[in-house]
Amino acid sequence: MEPMTASHADTDARADLMSYLDFHVEAGVDAALDERPHDRFAEAEAAALAPAPRAEPAPRREPPPREPLPQRDPAPGEDAPLEFRRELPSRDPPPREPPRTYGNAAGAKPGEAADDARARAAQMTTLEELEALLRGFEGCGLRFTAKNLVFADGNPQARVMFVGEAPGADEDRIGKPFMGRSGQLLDRMMAAIGLDRSSAYISNVVPWRPPGNRNPTPQEISICRPFVERQIELANPDILVCLGAPATQTLTGTKDGILKARGRFYPYRLGDGREIRALATLHPAYLLRQPVQKRLAWRDFRMLKAALDGSAAGR
Repeated sequence: MEPMTASHADTDARADLMSYLDFHVEAGVDAALDERPHDRFAEAEAAALAPAPRAEPAPRREPPPREPLPQRDPAPGEDAPLEFRRELPSRDPPPREPPRTYGNAAGAKPGEAADDARARAAQMTTLEELEALLRGFEGCGLRFTAKNLVFADGNPQARVMFVGEAPGADEDRIGKPFMGRSGQLLDRMMAAIGLDRSSAYISNVVPWRPPGNRNPTPQEISICRPFVERQIELANPDILVCLGAPATQTLTGTKDGILKARGRFYPYRLGDGREIRALATLHPAYLLRQPVQKRLAWRDFRMLKAALDGSAAGR
């Protein structure tokens, strides 16, 4: 057996350190902390305004002397030999590319990214335009840690729209909302009242998966909220169903927990002034953890069925 050497120990220590850093990056850590406070917004602004450092040219090295090539005078009408016409490559250093950052999310102050999102979302006139805008939007840091944008699934012309909180691992991999176990449960819940994905429209408040399936931060929700609100306006459903506390609190403004808020219709005003109803109910992921609460969700879906039947009769 080969004895452990210092180089082997250094290699193992480096591998352990890289694994430790990879774990924290996957968990969503994006900044190191020390005992001295830092103004991250000021640092980002200073880095954006500072000119890129110029690379010093490498010292010029004289090429080794070469034996002179035999020369002859070109014949009349003959070009000079190729050796005398070739241009030497430039010795200037290649242009330095700017460092890759988190786009506009790195230097944005609280509220600036949300205001920018609201102004840009209001200009979109179709769901396709809104999705294209989100694919290029860099105001939310979640865009850079997620694999895919999870915009929507189902029929945008449907009379009912379901809105959850944020994508999970399966949704992030596939690029559609409610694709995992909670999505399978939602499909069965909809089927119980005669709905499926061809007769419902499904989305999330936050269209990118937070690292490690953590809850979205209030700032992330405030940045993404203008997009889902514009999405609701463009889809123009008759009834909105808020799945879980984050979606209910974000879209209805209530501060109640979901067990208190569920089973009630809230007024939801669209951008054109029209008012629709928003039903709060339990998230399928919560029902997978607490199966006994499915009876409450069944009551909520019966209310949804009655509301859909009533609005259809009133047309």
